[in-house]
Amino acid sequence: MLDELAALIARHARPDGRTPIAGVLLSSVGQPGPPDTSTSGTVLALIARGGKRLMLGDRVFDYAAGQYLVASVDLPVTGHFTGPSLGFGLELRPSAIASLLVEADLPGGPVPSGIAVSDASDDLLDAVIRMVRLIERPRDRAILAPMIEREILWWLITGEQAATVREMGLADSGLTRISKAVAWIRANYASPFRVEDLARECGMSVSAFHRGFQAVTALSPIQFRKRIRLQEARLRLATAGPGDIAQAGFAVGYESPSQFSRDYRRLFGVPPSSDRVR
Repeated sequence: MLDELAALIARHARPDGRTPIAGVLLSSVGQPGPPDTSTSGTVLALIARGGKRLMLGDRVFDYAAGQYLVASVDLPVTGHFTGPSLGFGLELRPSAIASLLVEADLPGGPVPSGIAVSDASDDLLDAVIRMVRLIERPRDRAILAPMIEREILWWLITGEQAATVREMGLADSGLTRISKAVAWIRANYASPFRVEDLARECGMSVSAFHRGFQAVTALSPIQFRKRIRLQEARLRLATAGPGDIAQAGFAVGYESPSQFSRDYRRLFGVPPSSDRVR
């Protein structure tokens, strides 16, 4: 099955990763580059050939052909393909997951990690192959793609990573509350905040909030904000002039240029001035 999936992906993958099927992504990487920072999105990512490594805080997730990764929260990650690779992606919609949970009466559980890796079952692989085949069958997409999406989600919420995926569909789950905090920090990364206030907004005690946030993101709330600030600063530096480096730090919330430079080098391996030129 992996050979057929790899052949389909190689035939239909585009540079932007998009396909004619909403939410379906295909990737084809020839010569992988160095590790780069990005955000995970909320996705199922399945490898048909090759492999990929993602780092979230101090956690490392390796997955190769026949394995899949689930990201249930949009998190700041560092990652790279480990060789020539072909992959399938499906954007995970909480509303679609919630519909299945209601119909099947499936429970949630404790707050899981925001990212998890497992071996793909034959049932999951079969459904993914049938989804990619629809690229060549435009007449059938509108009817069959939503049905196959539900099937893929079913194999996820009844598989090894069921807890991670199920929590996405529960309106008041621990993961949903932490996701709310993550979204707030991403939108307000340049502003100071008190963890106590954020925990209260999420309807959680401070201790439960800290535990849940660490479980999902592998970072504390303050570390998470720093990671988002530095990624945003790097985007700004891509179009900045030589004299704008300190301003990029100020724009994302840093008050000290030296602290900005130290944190930047610690995360990206080079000082902001060198990274801007590169």
